[in-house]
Amino acid sequence: MRRFNSFLDPMPRVIAHRGDSKNYPENTLDAFLSAARMGIDVIETDVHLSKDGVLVIWHDPSLDRNTDGSGSIESHTYEELLRYDAGYTFTKDGGKTFPFRGKGVKLCTLSEALKACPDERFNVDLKSKNTAIVDEFIRVIRENKAEDRVVCASFHYKNLKLMRKKAPDIMTSITTLEVIPLVLRQKLHLLPKSFKRKIIFQIPRSQAGITIVTPSFVKSMHQRDAVVMVWTINDEKSMHELFNMGVDSVMTDDPALVIKVANEMKIRN
Repeated sequence: MRRFNSFLDPMPRVIAHRGDSKNYPENTLDAFLSAARMGIDVIETDVHLSKDGVLVIWHDPSLDRNTDGSGSIESHTYEELLRYDAGYTFTKDGGKTFPFRGKGVKLCTLSEALKACPDERFNVDLKSKNTAIVDEFIRVIRENKAEDRVVCASFHYKNLKLMRKKAPDIMTSITTLEVIPLVLRQKLHLLPKSFKRKIIFQIPRSQAGITIVTPSFVKSMHQRDAVVMVWTINDEKSMHELFNMGVDSVMTDDPALVIKVANEMKIRN
């Protein structure tokens, strides 16, 4: 049953990075369904555009790390991608056993994931540099009537600019080129009194030796109605620290742990 009105209502606190990637092969339907059963607030995932234009869920640009195949996602048709074992390299014991190898775990499409988890919110990172991914993403979201339960992310600023122009009703986070000047202005106390649009940060706690997420950063951004989501946090101590700072969401590879922490702290609706 749907537990939210829109992506930011109620504010998502706990986000499963690539689904329940601790217990299932990452970015697969098995991982998403497990996260949904846990009661996660948002499933984070990534998409590439296959050779024949299908929006395929996968993080890496290639098949090598997580399947029995090799080569780039974008050089394969979707039919070709389905030949590979997406559970091939998953292990929880350092490679002694591979519990999902040969079990029929396949790559899936974004459309399949949205249909399989109709009551879940999704944070979707557009990985392909090819801007054609934007049109296909919009088409899939519209087809599944998922406009109110997705946020579009990308490290490619050109993708986000196109998204905002072509589908202003679909929320986007901000990318590195947009984050850096805001972080610098916050540290120099030069932020404007308000932002012209809803700003959704999806950031690490620190990067390149610079601490980004601090109590003053969170306070400054909340005063301007921005949302602060932090990735990828896998230890309980850091989760407590970040939630105590007031961050809105914590993204993790261990969704059961972040749910436990958020429930103990009574910060979920």
